[in-house]
Amino acid sequence: QVQLVESGGGLVQAGGSLRLSCAASGNSFSSYAMGWFRQAPGKAREFVAAINWSGGTIYYADPVKRRFTISRTNPENTVNLQMNSLKPEETAVYYCAADTINATRPLSNRPYQYDYWGQGTQVTVSS
Repeated sequence: QVQLVESGGGLVQAGGSLRLSCAASGNSFSSYAMGWFRQAPGKAREFVAAINWSGGTIYYADPVKRRFTISRTNPENTVNLQMNSLKPEETAVYYCAADTINATRPLSNRPYQYDYWGQGTQVTVSS
């Protein structure tokens, strides 16, 4: 079992920055991939970014490239998402997720390939 707890959400003006963190329980954090997703009211869950077990492979959704940065600190069981130049349309609940099933498969943007999820943290970007 893996428990994930997100933090760092809040209210920010358009063009501002936020840093989200996700803390994972357990002793095997360094063996699986992690992802960030977001979900706005009335919309489907959307992929944001993913990082493999070592941090050596990263995958971003096109809308966030060059503005968001995903990183992980394995000894601390944390994964972070630095978000810069935020836009009002990026208002959503942000979730971290763990893919513990197969560390060797490619990073995925599909929610169903992640087997553990956090409770989410609200990010609101005002215009």
